Amino acid sequence: MIILTQLLKLLYFGLQFKPLTSLSVFRLSTYSVEIYQSKFKNDWNAFVGHSKNGTFLFHRDFMEYHQHRFEDYSLMVFKNEELVALLPANRVGDELHSHQGLTYGGLLLSKEVRSEIVLNIYESVLSFLYGRNINVLYLKEIPSIYCVIPSDEIRYLNFILNAQLYRRDTLSVIDNQHRLRFSDSRVEGVKRAHKQALQVVNDDDFKTFWNHILTINLKHKHDAIPVHSLEEILYLKQKFPEHIKQFNVYHHGNIVAGATIFETEQVAHCQYISGNSDKNRLGSLDFLHDYLINGVYANKRYFDFGTSNENNGKHINKGLQFWKEGFGARTITQDFYCIKTQNVSLLKSVLI
Repeated sequence: MIILTQLLKLLYFGLQFKPLTSLSVFRLSTYSVEIYQSKFKNDWNAFVGHSKNGTFLFHRDFMEYHQHRFEDYSLMVFKNEELVALLPANRVGDELHSHQGLTYGGLLLSKEVRSEIVLNIYESVLSFLYGRNINVLYLKEIPSIYCVIPSDEIRYLNFILNAQLYRRDTLSVIDNQHRLRFSDSRVEGVKRAHKQALQVVNDDDFKTFWNHILTINLKHKHDAIPVHSLEEILYLKQKFPEHIKQFNVYHHGNIVAGATIFETEQVAHCQYISGNSDKNRLGSLDFLHDYLINGVYANKRYFDFGTSNENNGKHINKGLQFWKEGFGARTITQDFYCIKTQNVSLLKSVLI
């Protein structure tokens, strides 16, 4: 069976593709795929900055802060000599994953690219993987709110490829162009905070928040630690000062709550939200988010609380979801797909 599979691969590539010029380069007609190397860093970062669905999370300085945890196998796709797509990814055996150190992923595309080109790009990527005995691609979507223009081409092509939808997360999002009023319970929380004379400060004091609020809460409630260590978040703040911000809430000079915000072109995303044991009595988190939503980020298109899911999307934390929706947040979804690279041939029948 293994020999037959290899013969089929040889036949497939022999009939359709130009010979490989190196082990890291693949060519399909005018398209070529290369594994990312450090010499491409400037080209990679420039493309991310001008893409229709890229954010600072795909900048190499962000991706590589935890490079020791992953076998980076990111791909770059060229049409002739022009860079037309990126795939931030890491390899695990015979599987390729949308980079597992990032919240979202998938193919990054230029604003000008048309659907036929996206099809050719995706075919090139899957063929590249198939030819290197990478049998499965695990792809996680970039949520639509992070795309500056429509970018659902890959979702459609995954349908053609018989991709398996193995996970779907829900994100609680406020659309500032269609705002809903705060619920009575959230308004009451804000009033309690005003009576307690709480203060919100954008002081970027990550150390105090990490050591006195966030790490303690995660350990106590979930026996977990933050995804980013204090040293990592300080490094990322230094690299991306305009994109990563820390807002802390103080009561008589003592920190009682905080939120770490990741800012992109259209979205303010709550990466971390946490308060001390007095948060309900003080209304500290309600006060903080009133400050962020109605003040700091009132003109940002979206405010993203992130997911309330557990168990790989199978369950929703009811209380957490209720709290987020009290600010007027409503649901969008993020899909996760498993694609067999051998199904690449199905793409040839799409255009008629």
